[in-house]
Amino acid sequence: MIATPVKIQAVETILVDVPTIRPHRLSVATMNCQTLVLVRIQCADGIVGVGEGTTIGGLAYGEESPESIKVNIDTYFAPRLMGRDATRPGAAMAELHTLFQGNRFAKCALETALFDAQAQRLGVPLSELFGGRVRDSVEVAWTLASGDTARDIEEARGALESRRHRVFKLKIGLREVADDVAHVIAIKEALGERGEVRVDVNQAWRESDAIWALPRLAGAGITLVEQPIHAHNKAGLKRLSALACAPIMADEALHGPADAFELASLRAADVFAIKIAQSGGLSGAGSVAAIALAAQIDLYGGTMLEGAIGTIASAQLFSTFASLKWGTELFGPLLLTEEILTEPLRYQDFALHLPDGPGLGVTLDWEKIGRLRRDATKSVSIGAS
Repeated sequence: MIATPVKIQAVETILVDVPTIRPHRLSVATMNCQTLVLVRIQCADGIVGVGEGTTIGGLAYGEESPESIKVNIDTYFAPRLMGRDATRPGAAMAELHTLFQGNRFAKCALETALFDAQAQRLGVPLSELFGGRVRDSVEVAWTLASGDTARDIEEARGALESRRHRVFKLKIGLREVADDVAHVIAIKEALGERGEVRVDVNQAWRESDAIWALPRLAGAGITLVEQPIHAHNKAGLKRLSALACAPIMADEALHGPADAFELASLRAADVFAIKIAQSGGLSGAGSVAAIALAAQIDLYGGTMLEGAIGTIASAQLFSTFASLKWGTELFGPLLLTEEILTEPLRYQDFALHLPDGPGLGVTLDWEKIGRLRRDATKSVSIGAS
């Protein structure tokens, strides 16, 4: 039986500015506010799918900013989706990939909304469209990024006491390498065996810095080092991985399946950070994971500090992975001062627990979003010029 086409009637892109609970310091930017890029797709059968394409630090992190994501969706992507069959997300996205280069975050937001709508239409969780869950929750690490050693220690101890997190990733790279290493070691010594500590350098080190720092970090009990050198230096990543001091995780070097294949072929990383936005969407992220698992490279569920929509979309996909050895860092909503869901995501016993409802399984608080959104919004619908 051939399904009756259901036309896409409207696409709306919304920028939502939400302050963070504290400054979040990376080597490329310091965030005091996160701009969520939300997409809402209205279908002729009354179903509304939602997606998110949030990035970090404006243009400091990558080539897309919240503003460019919105403009490109409104100007180029949304008009191409008008009138298309919403029951065929794959066909819709194939056309967008053919017509438009790059724009991974924009495409992720649209693909998530299309799959959310289709899963709702079928009455199943979004995870069922990607093979089905093998777990109902994913462990969540917390990122310590205040830059203050004492404050980070206090923050980590609070997370341990509340049983919210027991794995901590430290953002480093702004200071001298020796100072960063001392900062990390002090935190690990304070937490002892109660908390696992990892580091994310966000490409800030030279290869020689990493060669000096890696054995010192490993000797202090640091279990994972994320993207210590520039993303383009894949040969350098391979050399650092070969040192076998601590596992090396690729993040900024991993922009979808082509990068995943190259890194796997080079054996340039021990772990892949899977991010749906950085992979161009859920399908791309699934392909990255498949390449990693085939190459016996471990998986870690990454974040672009998305709000609730990007976070739960990621969790829906990550729940289907056969192996997720290093857990996730899907803590984005916990970094924000405002809740945009009618019922918050459930973080409990060191993990994010997935909802059972159809689609993403969450309900947005549109009244709250209406108060937080920027004024410059635009809705594209059938017949719009």
